[in-house]
Amino acid sequence: MSTFTASPADGAVWVTGASSGIGKALALKLAAEGFTVYATARSEDALAKLAGEAEKLKGRIVAAPGDVTDSQAMARIAGHIDTEGKGLALAVFNAGVYLPVHGETLKVGDFDKTFAVNLSGVVNGLVPAIDRMKARGRGQIAIVSSVTGYGGMPTSAAYGATKAALINMAESLKFDLDKFGVSIQVVNPGFVDTPATADNAFEMPALLQPEEAAKRIAQGLKSGSFEITFPRRFTYVLKALQFLPYPAYFWLMNAATGWKKRPLETATD
Repeated sequence: MSTFTASPADGAVWVTGASSGIGKALALKLAAEGFTVYATARSEDALAKLAGEAEKLKGRIVAAPGDVTDSQAMARIAGHIDTEGKGLALAVFNAGVYLPVHGETLKVGDFDKTFAVNLSGVVNGLVPAIDRMKARGRGQIAIVSSVTGYGGMPTSAAYGATKAALINMAESLKFDLDKFGVSIQVVNPGFVDTPATADNAFEMPALLQPEEAAKRIAQGLKSGSFEITFPRRFTYVLKALQFLPYPAYFWLMNAATGWKKRPLETATD
């Protein structure tokens, strides 16, 4: 079965985490290509502003506010899009949070929140979206993960764990989704200048702006490739590091980030 890639004629797009960063830029990019984009985030005001920014574009953006951690809300939104939007053709699950984790000041809450948004938040939209697409016999899913899912990095014990899980989830689902016409892709960007990366305490090589990231994702959505990763001069290096023995991996990561020389964090209430 050939890989399905959505076009504006096929139906609507759903983008989560659309109030800022990559999600916002991608919603605008896809609307410029003629899609009707349903944008989901918690802030109704931010989504209303985003919809206004798309007024002169070829397509349009429709505010679909909701919390990705609420499974019932996500199911309602998926059903609404599928009915009002003349079919849910493409869903991009992008919502995520990054809470830095330091081994000396671990907090259960940081893990709980990260898992709830980044992992369960994807599942809450993914399941109803696939149900709708499966009934139609076609659809396209893109899950935004990260290169931090390739291997452990400083401060990413919670965030990276969710992103590794998303990569594995997409790989596993592909075997079955291929059988009934739903294509699935995983997006693994390098560092992008978003609120999630603003507080990173280490150098971020090959840092991209959200608009450039959105452009590359939009291109990747049309390619049919399982993985969309960029910039490759950086992300392919991180892929290659996974073939190293652990002593070499940890030495190189410490050298690249300067992490071994950083002082320990002080616990705060």
